[in-house]
Amino acid sequence: MPAGSKLDLKAVGLRIKKLRGKMLQEELAAHLDVSQGHLSKIERGKVAPSLEILIALSLKFNKTVDWIIRG
Repeated sequence: MPAGSKLDLKAVGLRIKKLRGKMLQEELAAHLDVSQGHLSKIERGKVAPSLEILIALSLKFNKTVDWIIRG
C-alpha cells in the first residue's frame, strides 16, 4: 500500500464475512481463538484483525493475507 493510505477496515471485514459464508461466527471465532464479539467487530470494520488472525484466516480459507487485506 502506498504510504499514507489507510486500510479499509469495512472492506476487510466484508471479505472475512464472505469467507466465513454459512459458518457461524461462533465457529470461526473458536477456530481463531477469539470471542464471537471480537470477530463481529472485525467483520463490521470496528477493529483491525491482528496478524495472527489474518494468518489463521489465510490458512483456513486458502486465501492470501494480501487478498484479505486488499481484495
